[in-house]
Amino acid sequence: MHFARLVQRLARGAAMLAVLALPTWAMAQNAICYNCPPEWADWATQIKVIKEKTGITVPPDNKNSGQALAQILAEKASPVADFTYVGVTFGIEAKKQDIIAPYKPAGWDEVPAGLKDPQGYWTTIHSGTMGLMVNVDALRGKPVPHSWQDLLKPEYKGLIGYLDPASAFVGYVGAVAVNQALGGTLDNFTPAINYFKALQKNLPIVPKQTSYARLLSGEIPILFGYDFDAYRAKYKDHANVAFVIPSEGSVSVPYVVSLVKNGPNQANAKKVLDFLLSNEGQAIWANAYLRPVRASAISKEAQAHFLPAADYARAKSIDYGKMAEVQRQFSERYMAEVK
Repeated sequence: MHFARLVQRLARGAAMLAVLALPTWAMAQNAICYNCPPEWADWATQIKVIKEKTGITVPPDNKNSGQALAQILAEKASPVADFTYVGVTFGIEAKKQDIIAPYKPAGWDEVPAGLKDPQGYWTTIHSGTMGLMVNVDALRGKPVPHSWQDLLKPEYKGLIGYLDPASAFVGYVGAVAVNQALGGTLDNFTPAINYFKALQKNLPIVPKQTSYARLLSGEIPILFGYDFDAYRAKYKDHANVAFVIPSEGSVSVPYVVSLVKNGPNQANAKKVLDFLLSNEGQAIWANAYLRPVRASAISKEAQAHFLPAADYARAKSIDYGKMAEVQRQFSERYMAEVK
């Protein structure tokens, strides 16, 4: 089934919950975001500072990328959201679905060409590197895994989690990372499908939304996730969490923002997008252990929290347009063969 039809199927479910009238907080000094979870990528701080600096309230929203896209599609005739934050493949798909509008935020010219839509339909604000977030204490003496293949060992049964790769962008990124690392290509997802089939023997936990709190609590000791969340757990929440870029390799991917087409508070949303690319907005990402798209925003202090460059050399960039094109085939195969 085409990825667009998959999104439309999700949209039909989302439409059941579509908002018929704007809530009271969706007024003049607000900008409604779909998929700005306070526990993810430190949106909590970003939202707080946006309010302080611009006077605009961005209510937190705990959708994932797929759910955000489906909801915007369901509300296309009467939009509720003003902007959205999604993984790059969902930004590409949103443009195809004609549910986002072009806008080039202040600072847009400094974003590398491969990390933005030429017309401004989507713009990268930061990137993440996929790997293994490991709550060392929750392993109760078991060794920290250092490869994708390590997770297939019986000793990790019941200890592994990954977000649903047929719905959440981070889940799909994990699948792409595994696939590339184990010899697959964007035209051949068989290595990833076979890997997830084998992983089922270890009874993985597969949630749809961000599971940062479940990692911290030890409920999910090993979670496929991004470097920035692992560093946040270690340096901000002072948990005994390690981040591992698996020995076979991984990928780095951008996260993007877009204006929702005909959103009710578009002027406010533009101000928010301007702030996200500003020096101050980008510095917030860097201080939250993300790699902002404007590299000049990374301080030496922030850089010191990252793994050595030699580890990051194992994480590659890929053809994100192609990654978007083949997402539908992977999602359908995963749901048919693994789920």
